[in-house]
Amino acid sequence: MVHVIAIITAHPGKRTQLLELFQAVIPTVREERGCIEYGVAVDAPNADPAFGADTYVVVEKWESMETLKAHSVAAHMKAFGEAAKNLIAKRAVHVLAPA
Repeated sequence: MVHVIAIITAHPGKRTQLLELFQAVIPTVREERGCIEYGVAVDAPNADPAFGADTYVVVEKWESMETLKAHSVAAHMKAFGEAAKNLIAKRAVHVLAPA
């Protein structure tokens, strides 16, 4: 199994717009071969430390590195990337294995 934590920061004031694009692709991703979990989260109210108002976190689980790699080049992810590229200020993607 492969775990992924992706921290995505939008340009100031653009998180809502970026989240709308992202949430539209979630159902398609969840249908991909090897997808175990795929969801998005934001800071809980009064969280400390907080990621901030412009950031969201994607929590993923995949059956294998192979299925994760296929996901990353899927047509719907390429389309999302193209639609979102001017909204994203920075991103950090962490690919992890169970300990």
